[in-house]
Amino acid sequence: MKTYVSPTQRPDTETVVAIGSFDGVHLGHQALLAQLKAKGREHRVPTVVYTFDPPTRVLTQGVEFLSTLPEKLELLARYGIDETVAVPFTAEFASRPKEAFLDDLRALHPRAIVVGEDFHFGKGRAGGLGDLREVTHEVVSLPMHQLGGEDIKSTRIRAYLAAGDVEGAARLLGRHYDAQGVVVQGDRLGRTIGWPTANIRVPEGKALPLGVFAVVALTERGPNNVQRWHGMANVGFRPTVNGTERRFEVHLFDFDGDLYGEELDVKFFAHLRGEQKFSGLDELKAQLGRDAEAARVALRDVR
Repeated sequence: MKTYVSPTQRPDTETVVAIGSFDGVHLGHQALLAQLKAKGREHRVPTVVYTFDPPTRVLTQGVEFLSTLPEKLELLARYGIDETVAVPFTAEFASRPKEAFLDDLRALHPRAIVVGEDFHFGKGRAGGLGDLREVTHEVVSLPMHQLGGEDIKSTRIRAYLAAGDVEGAARLLGRHYDAQGVVVQGDRLGRTIGWPTANIRVPEGKALPLGVFAVVALTERGPNNVQRWHGMANVGFRPTVNGTERRFEVHLFDFDGDLYGEELDVKFFAHLRGEQKFSGLDELKAQLGRDAEAARVALRDVR
């Protein structure tokens, strides 16, 4: 998938375009992408996703994001999109008049535009669906996608994650929520009690559920060599040792090696418990043994 940071970077050819933040690329986004691909086949032109980095609400409301830009691009490529225009979403960009945004779209020569029915753009959200018809005659607007009567939107997924409900988040995403990050040096406390962990650094602002979880971790250890381990993760402040900053630590079952500097993709499968403060390391060690047993049970059918 080709990626640009401005519409003017791509070739001067016709396209079909979907617009949105696509934070998490959840089931609602996937329905929109399916419509975009159908329009691409109909008009025989490339499919283009026009998106924002970071997602608009990260800047305007200060929320955490579900997908980093690399994670989002990976997902869009997985769903078969030809090109992505990921524009930097800054305060200056947000203050542009709707006419400037329409000029961006004209540079993409869209035969059709696909958006959600509540899509607005430009300073003060002044632009709407009617304005898009100044750029192309075919504007497809999709209603809010639902699952079991529940609106599928990034706000709901963030709420599930904040409650530690990774199963609820997975239901709306259509896949297990994941976080990608680099393994960095920790304080090696886990090693002293028989539970070594990989300390994972994720980008600032990435939404993470708090608690202890059954997870599957993947890392690419060479061309065509993706390795995968079952394990358990703790996301929290480590109150037993008076921690003051959020940590994301993963213990991999049956693994003995060095992961420093490698990137892990950790997929959250099940919530095991909330974060607790224990009387000491012996009590913590005993609980970790119970957590590991529970995680193995939760992952027993996962390959």
